[in-house]
Amino acid sequence: MPHFPRRMRPFFLVLLILVIGVGLTLAVSDSARRSLRLRVAELAGDVATRVVTRTAGHAGSTDAADFIQIPVEVRRLDDSIYQATGVANTQVIITREGNVVFDTGLATQAAKQMRLLREAIPDRPITYIILSHSHQDHIGGTQFWREAGTRVVASRHFPEEERYQKELQDYFWFRNRTFFPFIPKSPQKSGRFAYGNVVPDVLVGEPQVFRFEEGGVRFEVIPTPGAEGDDNICLWLPERKILFSGDFFGPNFPQFPNIFTMRGGKVRKPIEYIHSLDRILALGPETIIPSHLDPIRGADRIRTDMTRIRDAVRYVHDATVAGMNAGKTMEQLMAEIHLPPELALTQIHGKVSWAVKSIWEYYATWFHFDSTTELYAVPPSAVQPEIAELAGVEALIEHARKHVEASEPLRALQLLQVALAGDPANRAGLEVRREALEELLHRAQAETRNSYELYWLRYRIRATNAALAPAL
Repeated sequence: MPHFPRRMRPFFLVLLILVIGVGLTLAVSDSARRSLRLRVAELAGDVATRVVTRTAGHAGSTDAADFIQIPVEVRRLDDSIYQATGVANTQVIITREGNVVFDTGLATQAAKQMRLLREAIPDRPITYIILSHSHQDHIGGTQFWREAGTRVVASRHFPEEERYQKELQDYFWFRNRTFFPFIPKSPQKSGRFAYGNVVPDVLVGEPQVFRFEEGGVRFEVIPTPGAEGDDNICLWLPERKILFSGDFFGPNFPQFPNIFTMRGGKVRKPIEYIHSLDRILALGPETIIPSHLDPIRGADRIRTDMTRIRDAVRYVHDATVAGMNAGKTMEQLMAEIHLPPELALTQIHGKVSWAVKSIWEYYATWFHFDSTTELYAVPPSAVQPEIAELAGVEALIEHARKHVEASEPLRALQLLQVALAGDPANRAGLEVRREALEELLHRAQAETRNSYELYWLRYRIRATNAALAPAL
């Protein structure tokens, strides 16, 4: 085998597996060809997962690293519901006439999830695949599960959400890799692990509910926009009061929702989310089966926690609107609005201050009506080197240092943006910036522990250390 850099060898191994697999499938029957392709995809996915898992272990402790290390296993949730775990879960509901799949997992794990589920459940046709929304970790395995007679069900907004994410794939990939440096440097745009290319057979839109019966079991697909996006849907089993929620509640239940996602994506609409929560509350679910982590059980607990989520979103929304009408600035409201104790929720995924900013800009757009330059293509960074020259880089750094000593790291970072624009390699400025970032990281860890805030601050600390490295 030719000599390749060690870090590249696993990716060449994946490529070799895929090439051999394609060659072998040319000489076998259709059913054998399908089985062989699935096995090749599973082997390639195992290699890719091992690479990511190993690299994640060197990237610092993050929620994403925890998710990638969740083993792919099958568990029986009740007599007719099986779940394959992993980065995202895949669920199969068994009926006497056919099986219904809810979400299909991450592409690199889907073939293994499918094999393990197939080994655990009766061999019946896959009649429906229901996709909670268009994110890759929920639709990646659709190509493996889909059979000749399978109907794929999704929101009527699904095609548009999939389109814009695919067209902006490079842009979003850069952002994701900034937070999660263990993922590959570029997205795969063709082949089994490429994003998108899912064409639903049934599109469901509000106020429509798509109802069907399979093997004596009644199913209801309910549009629930405003959660992970416009295209969110849930699956309801009315006779058993079980809700398959996808990411409707996010990865943690109960949590303050991620109205704004730092990795990139459209702003989620808070009032739509409130209406969707009311719709689910009216059903009275006794069990929630999410597509990340474990089921939630107990009608009283579910009702109490869902009500708190709804009321918390309403509180933040109404406080933001009231502040806007009172003439307060967006920054003032970001600092002032906090959840009252009776509505307290974890902000590990969504953050209240970011929701305030998102609601403001959702209603009033990016023009904040306080600066002419907002309307033109001259950002503050365009004049920062001039300000640094006029004020003096060293003077700015000294003032920033005083702000850090006074526990005002954000003021320090504002000054350092100007100082480092004038002298990007200034060691003293970089060291003060690192101190300010470390103070913010310490606060985030002690307060909300918001995962994306932690990802960003760690990234900026890594970048600062890299800038300091040549001077060491």
